[in-house]
Amino acid sequence: MPLEQEVMGLLIGGVSVVMGIAILVTVFLWMKNKNKSTGYIWTLLHFLLISVAAYFVLKAIVFDYNHPMASEEISLQIGISGAVWALSMICLVIALFSFSKERKHDVY
Repeated sequence: MPLEQEVMGLLIGGVSVVMGIAILVTVFLWMKNKNKSTGYIWTLLHFLLISVAAYFVLKAIVFDYNHPMASEEISLQIGISGAVWALSMICLVIALFSFSKERKHDVY
């Protein structure tokens, strides 16, 4: 898909900054609450997988649309991105269940 020249750099930079902040906050909270590791591990796995999904989407966006099989290649990249995104959401749901379960044990 044709884009202005600086758009891809802005997309990569924006995703990287936001994901970096989210990962740093998660690691900081994990260090603060070391007894609740399971939820933080699943959350970090979610962030890792969603970053991989973003990589495949960005790869699809910049694919050469003049290529003879561009439609198929772009569809494949988007499909891979969707599958990885779905796995990341499963990790997020597991993390939420983990945090919920651990919270019940903390209340006396």
